[in-house]
This record gives sequence, C-alpha cells and structure tokens, in this order.
Amino acid sequence: MGVEGRDRAKVLEAGALALSGQLGRTVQRLRKGLGYSLAELSEQSGVAKSIISQIERNETNPTLATIWRLAQAFDMPIEKVLQSAEDEAFVEYATRGDTPILVSDDGKCHLAITGWIKTVEWLQWYDFTAEPGGVLASGPHQPGSVESLSVLAGELEVEVAGITMTCTQGETLRYRCDRAHIIRNRTGSKAHATMVCILRAAVME
Repeated sequence: MGVEGRDRAKVLEAGALALSGQLGRTVQRLRKGLGYSLAELSEQSGVAKSIISQIERNETNPTLATIWRLAQAFDMPIEKVLQSAEDEAFVEYATRGDTPILVSDDGKCHLAITGWIKTVEWLQWYDFTAEPGGVLASGPHQPGSVESLSVLAGELEVEVAGITMTCTQGETLRYRCDRAHIIRNRTGSKAHATMVCILRAAVME
C-alpha cells in the first residue's frame, strides 16, 4: 500500500534522516580506520572541518559534491561510501599471475609482492625466497622505516648499520631499514620468509 500527502512526506523525511545518519557513521568509521583527524580529512578532501563534524553527528545533509570529495579522500568509489551495510564483507582474490615478483641482482632472491596496493605508501609486505648464496642488497627507505623479517624455512642473515644477525625458522628480526641493509642466505638450503616494511613507523629511540 502506498502513502500520500503528509504521510508520504514523513516517510521520505525518515528515509532521508536514516541515510544521513548512516552516512555520518560511515564517514566517521572510514576516517578513524585511516587514522585521520578531522583536520587531516579536511585537508585531504577540501571539505571544511566543521562540515565533516556535522556530517558525522548527523546534523546536516551534505551535497553530492561533498560526498564525492570525501570518497576521493578515502580512495574509494562514491557508491561505496553510500552503502548502508557498515560491516559488508570484503574479499579480494589475486591469482599467482596477478602477483608481481621482484628479483635481486644476482637472480637468487625473489620478492613476491603480496601486499595491498592501497597501503603501498606506508605498509608493504612480501613473500621472500633466497636460493643458497643469494644476496638482496637494499638502499635506505624513507626516514623512520622499520622492516620485519619472519623466517618460515631455512636461515637468513641480516646486516644493517654495521650489525649482523642470523634468523632461523620460526624467528623474526625487526630493524631500521632507513639505511642500507643486506639479507643473505649463507647456507646450502633455500630460505623462505615473510617480509613486512612499515614506512611510517613511529620514531625509534
């Protein structure tokens, strides 16, 4: 049964309020998920800080242009921001052929880029393998960067800032990688590890 007149207006108003409220919760969830303050989101999107605050508190009905600017700051399509389900399942599948692989100069070390492209500016992770005698020499990453190397099989040696340490299966090394660093496999067996590079790590004392 349809509704007309005042009843229809009430239904439409209720629907608009519900959508606005959901949008406010979504914007706040996405902002906090990215670690943005209101000021930082304002700078990224070009939307006034006061307007973003009003949106999150469900005190205004933003224009489509405003929602589009916020979507750009979140690096997602506008329809994703407007979706009503806050806990929508997310599944992304990448085949072996979709996974880029980097090779060391000696051809004995392989880095499969398993990390998410959306996080590449601050978080990168790889599936790392090194044949016997393999050496991966890397220049400094951006200041404050930290690398975490977890050995899944075999043994690897890491040299950084004049310090050399060995890591075997089940062990993890974390080290500053904002200076030149080298990973070696000095054994006669293949080594396998997971490597995670945090490019915006907290300053270490």
